[in-house]
Amino acid sequence: MRHADACLQVTGLEVQRGDRWLFTDLDLAIESGELLHVRGPNGCGKTTLLRALCGLLLPQAGEILWNGESIRRLGEEFTRDVIYLGHLNGIKHELTGIENLRVSATLDGDRVDDDAIWDALEQIGLAGFEDLPTMVLSQGQKKRVALARLLLTGAKLWVLDEPFVALDVKAVARLESLIVGQVERGGIVILTTHQEVALTSGTIRTLDLGQAGQVRGR
Repeated sequence: MRHADACLQVTGLEVQRGDRWLFTDLDLAIESGELLHVRGPNGCGKTTLLRALCGLLLPQAGEILWNGESIRRLGEEFTRDVIYLGHLNGIKHELTGIENLRVSATLDGDRVDDDAIWDALEQIGLAGFEDLPTMVLSQGQKKRVALARLLLTGAKLWVLDEPFVALDVKAVARLESLIVGQVERGGIVILTTHQEVALTSGTIRTLDLGQAGQVRGR
């Protein structure tokens, strides 16, 4: 199902860490059917920017708008439209993959049944591991549990921080396919990664934080 058109707009964004400004006067607009690849050296503020775009971090200045409305004013109306996967997998180690995805779906406001959850874990390569506590899984398998949320969510905006880390070749290909599908449906993907993602439709843009916040399309 195709997503309704959406736009994430940033104007004059400024974020400071300690006594150092990570970026200032950052402007950008990302629309339906676009992927934004955020690049830059370690410590330049990539993760900080992604967290700010999700509303998890309050910038020192600037505005972040979702379809023309401030994400702070929208509150839950915005958070229902976004899924954020960060460096940490965001899973509870004492719970199984099934239980973790049940909790995530509830928190995300996604109505999914257990059959859909079992299917998502199978698709992501975890058949046979669904009902094991995630504490006994490898790092790559824990990552797959987290990524299975992408198969269950209806979020228009995906914000992914180094999503390919700890994945094997097969899982990398599966994740690439999920990202391509999100863009083809008219969703928006913002990510940091050393892995290039080739789209079959839509637009890839890049933001180089190490180069004064330059945004380019390609």
